[in-house]
Amino acid sequence: MKKLFTKTTALTAMAIAISAGASAASAETTLTIVSWGGAYTASQQGAYHAPYMKLNPNIKIINDDSASGALAKLRAQVEAKNVTWDLIDMEANDAITACDDGLAVKINPDKDLAPAPDGTPASKDFFAGTLSPGGSDCFIPQIVFSTTFGYRTDKLKTAPTSVCDVFDLKKFPGKRGLQKVAKNNLEWALLCSGVAKDKLYEVMSTKEGIDKAFAKLDTIKSEVIWWTKGAQPPQMLSDGEVVIASAYNGRLFAAIEEKKQPIAMLWDYQVFDLDGWIVPKGGKNQAEVMKFLRFATDTQRLADQAKFISYGPARYSSGPLVGKHGTLGIDMKPHMPTNAKNAKTQLLTNYEWWADNKAALDERFNAWLAK
Repeated sequence: MKKLFTKTTALTAMAIAISAGASAASAETTLTIVSWGGAYTASQQGAYHAPYMKLNPNIKIINDDSASGALAKLRAQVEAKNVTWDLIDMEANDAITACDDGLAVKINPDKDLAPAPDGTPASKDFFAGTLSPGGSDCFIPQIVFSTTFGYRTDKLKTAPTSVCDVFDLKKFPGKRGLQKVAKNNLEWALLCSGVAKDKLYEVMSTKEGIDKAFAKLDTIKSEVIWWTKGAQPPQMLSDGEVVIASAYNGRLFAAIEEKKQPIAMLWDYQVFDLDGWIVPKGGKNQAEVMKFLRFATDTQRLADQAKFISYGPARYSSGPLVGKHGTLGIDMKPHMPTNAKNAKTQLLTNYEWWADNKAALDERFNAWLAK
């Protein structure tokens, strides 16, 4: 009887162990990834979200399109000790602020990120000055994008050729679409007020310079419709709500090449920027996030993203792998903001300057809008 009891107990314990193992194996981890929505999130989905979930059936990725206000929302979550996001897509200046304010996890590039296929460590394969050491301790760049202008080819008698044409309401009449932030708008306003490109941030560091920028924006303020999400300006152009609009170059590519809208690109003084990931401090799934991050930022995945949207990958080793669009079959290299023809005139965002000054200038910008 004793032996039977022992045998039965062992079998029962084995069954429980097998059941528990099966339950653990089937347990699903949900990662909430914050990004920008629209064509951009679709490019991430195609390049690495869907492939990663296919390789890891126990991982479910939920997209949250809250990136435009992510810094303030993350701060509130961290302060409340209730971080519900697992990974956040941010522009470089906001990522620097998040890191400086202790809202993001520090990254060791050569430990946490994949090397290039030839063994080059991540710290030397991502664009110079972007990763630690020398760059941000928390920010992992994905793409180089630009904010530039699109215009309706059928609603303007003359095609604009200069960013300053945006400020010429007489020659180019009609509504403009501009992003509802100070960044980029101030730079363009000063450029079109005669300030030299290499003096922009020096001038913007003075009260007189900022006053001059707002005075220039005053000249078109009555004709501006303001946008807050990346999907809005291509739609505003498509609907004929505006005749010219600032927009992310990849969103304009989607409207022109995929949706065949009567829109053309104005590349003059496009503003180059970096966009990438931060891991929120206090997130509940950090171990799983780091596994995903290593996959999503490897050489092939960043090159794959260019199959779906015209943003340049932020790794040197990814550039040569950029090929044709995933469904259209067209060569993507001519559509990249970094293409030599498109980048004849361009402006590189001063990330650190904006990290230091964004809050104050956004406050002034919002006060100006309310006048």
